[in-house]
Amino acid sequence: MALWLAPFVLTLVLVSFGLTGPLLGRDELVTWDMTGRGTGRILATLRHVDAVHGAYYLLMRGWISLFGDSVLALRLPSLLAVAGAASVIALLGNRLFGYRAGILAGLLFSCVPAVSRYGHEARSYALVLLAVCVATLLVLRVLDRPNSLLRWASYVLALVFTGALHLIALSVVCAHACLLAARARQDRALWWRSALALAAVAACVTPFALLGRSQAARQLYWVPEPDGWALLALAQELFASALCAGALAALALAARSERRSALVLCGAWALLPPLMVWALSHGEVSYFRGVYVLFTLPAWALLAGCGLDAVRRSWKAVAAGVAVLALLTLPDHRQVRERFAHNEPVPLDYAAAAEIVERGHRPGDAVVYDRHDTWQLDGGVTYYLPRELRLRDVFLARTPAEIDDLYAVQCAEPERCLKDERRIWLLTEGGEFPFTSMDPAQAGALRTRYTVKQSTPVTGMTVSLLERVDAAGGVRQP
Repeated sequence: MALWLAPFVLTLVLVSFGLTGPLLGRDELVTWDMTGRGTGRILATLRHVDAVHGAYYLLMRGWISLFGDSVLALRLPSLLAVAGAASVIALLGNRLFGYRAGILAGLLFSCVPAVSRYGHEARSYALVLLAVCVATLLVLRVLDRPNSLLRWASYVLALVFTGALHLIALSVVCAHACLLAARARQDRALWWRSALALAAVAACVTPFALLGRSQAARQLYWVPEPDGWALLALAQELFASALCAGALAALALAARSERRSALVLCGAWALLPPLMVWALSHGEVSYFRGVYVLFTLPAWALLAGCGLDAVRRSWKAVAAGVAVLALLTLPDHRQVRERFAHNEPVPLDYAAAAEIVERGHRPGDAVVYDRHDTWQLDGGVTYYLPRELRLRDVFLARTPAEIDDLYAVQCAEPERCLKDERRIWLLTEGGEFPFTSMDPAQAGALRTRYTVKQSTPVTGMTVSLLERVDAAGGVRQP
């Protein structure tokens, strides 16, 4: 039991520290928005956008209906997923390299800063990690009993679930294929069984792939085409720590095993998916982001666990080495737990802005959110406002949920959308004069009737209170 329980508990304890500290990021706010819709609305939205995350949204829809939408509730599935992945990694290591290497791999995985980073995020990436590990464990079980239809079916279902969570993660099949091909030399029946299983997976995920491909240009237009340096710099993003990446890579190079197929499996798992994604990112759409290949981290942990077991002199030396690595990566662990860790590259303090509005709110107040080249500013502030505090969104014509999309439709004629509100809260990105950074047509409509009573800067944003000129007795802004 200690084999899987120790990594599970250690990961659970380490990752849970600071779980609710960082503000929700933009992608997490999309999760909150999507899972707040009904199942029918989610399915309708997926036909237009974000189909590749559909399975995760549907799972989270059920989760929040039971546990609510607090920051803790939204992130708890990711925490449990990385803890579960640590356990499965230990089980994999035991089967591939032996008991000591297995438990070391699980413990090393828990110490990687990226595990904490994405164990804190209400997105699918932690669940993808777990799904890939489970699928890899199941392919090993298939090889134990290749005549078992139940084991093949379990493996196929695990791969389909992996693809439904994130299509790119299915590139792990390349590593599985290396293992199956090596064994098929001894058992020719494995060729057609493997082909049949993978064909079943392909048949199930092809609709997801086609729909996701049709939406890729709209969703990933901002991801740059990678050059050779981007491939070399991947380690920093993948591990969230250059030091940790170097340490695990060094240990991986020291890995030794009589089971050559085990080393091939882990090596292919670690290297082939990033290389494939890099190569495929030189067309119309780039998919090259470190988080998209986060599922390769377990392979590095397995190789590092095997390497550490190979070079160990004593368990005291191993414990000291792991402790030193943990201390040296402490700054990276602290960084992934900072307040704006999920809001890079432009940090926005939604919670501080919401607090200002809540503290100064009066009945009848309205709100204007800057949606001009700014995404999720409205969602972030709305999330941190009390649910009972409802402000009329002056220039909002239709919400994203109403049009089955991720982006709102704004009023075409801002002048006509203004009513008789005496006060309007204006939330804009940046620290410039509030009318400067927002949509010019909306700014013009507000200038004619309102004056800026007060402006309060918070990180990345400005919270301004506007009052009607006739009510405030002030001078209209030029």
